[in-house]
Amino acid sequence: MAEHSEQDKREKLKELVKDARIGMLTTMTAEGRHVSRPMALQEVEFDGDLWFFTYSDADLVAEIRLNPQVNVAFSDPKQHAWTSVAGTAVQTDNRAKAEELWNPVLKAWFPDGLETPNLTLVKVTAESAEYWEAAHSSKVITLLGYAKAAVTGKTPNAGENETVRL
Repeated sequence: MAEHSEQDKREKLKELVKDARIGMLTTMTAEGRHVSRPMALQEVEFDGDLWFFTYSDADLVAEIRLNPQVNVAFSDPKQHAWTSVAGTAVQTDNRAKAEELWNPVLKAWFPDGLETPNLTLVKVTAESAEYWEAAHSSKVITLLGYAKAAVTGKTPNAGENETVRL
């Protein structure tokens, strides 16, 4: 397998995350339990920043104030790709950034648009990430590979796996 440069891996990661669009953002509660919730990604800047809209009184915001270390996992079954991004989250009331990121589809969750009370942003600054991309985009070929592995006892070719430092 060819070696990929860090820049190549960052670009691939950005592409995979952007295609997935919905991530499972995992935080830790005051009791030390992990909690994951689906979040719609607004923007990915791979210098490593991920942006999400939420409410300032949401449990998510309270949890990142206690422990800002988070993980965001993305799955894109159409592309047979998965990513996991670890980083630090912070809540920010940045009106200019909110205006830049706003999308009318968000009215489903924030009915008053940018004037929705308690509307805020969460920025995740990524520190590292890992992605997996299946060797075959065909579900049939992938399943045949797993079946062959089960019969032969050899590990299937699951595709490409890279770790990215951001």
